[in-house]
Amino acid sequence: MKNLFSVVGKVALVTGGWRGIGLMIARGYVENGATVYISSRKREVCDAVAGELSKVGICHSLPADLGSEAECNRLAAELAKREPKLHILVNNAGANWGAPLAEYPDDAWNKVLALNLKSIFQLTRACLPQLEAAATPEDPARVINIGSIDGLRVPMLHTYAYSSSKAAVHHLTRVLAVELAAKHITVNAVAPGPFESKMMAETLRTFGDAIRASVPLGRIGAPEDMAGIAIFLASQAGAYLTGTVIPVDGGITVRPS
Repeated sequence: MKNLFSVVGKVALVTGGWRGIGLMIARGYVENGATVYISSRKREVCDAVAGELSKVGICHSLPADLGSEAECNRLAAELAKREPKLHILVNNAGANWGAPLAEYPDDAWNKVLALNLKSIFQLTRACLPQLEAAATPEDPARVINIGSIDGLRVPMLHTYAYSSSKAAVHHLTRVLAVELAAKHITVNAVAPGPFESKMMAETLRTFGDAIRASVPLGRIGAPEDMAGIAIFLASQAGAYLTGTVIPVDGGITVRPS
């Protein structure tokens, strides 16, 4: 039972790894001995964050705009030039769009679904050769998709495309888990509740007290909470889980209405 939660020596790709939940996960992996590649469409920010994380471990910048299939394929190809094996793929990159029902634009659906949902399918497929190269029956390769509790319940805000996309991410996770099990690749999803992030910043400023009051554990999620579940799913401790959607929300989704 030694090293049950170890990710030492594993190679991880974390999309959207320069901020928010992606950064929490990337930092957790770096500080615990994994080699981490972070991706973002903004090269200068991605480079700067990778430089900071490199002070505590091994982290590289690999920029890409995952809103298109071509960029998903290019990112996988760039990674393959550097690493023959990919042990952990964290599909975290995402976008949100809020507007009243009568004003909700078609562009919101196109942008949000392309990044939040289609890119998960496209990048996972593109990375399959490296994932298969890393996979063994005893220690599968891992795909970790970042969903949301807004894909498990009706959200407070008018984020129609976002909440729909996250519900779809949860089901795509189950579909891919069945498809890739024979290749010794597990696929699980994390459904975060409220965490300090750029995407949540305005919501927390406006509704922070009410949100905290709605959390049975009485607080907003901390970076260690997100790093912890990501390390669990990527380590030997999580090797026999696949097709799960794990809420990390302080109990919000099980709170009586």
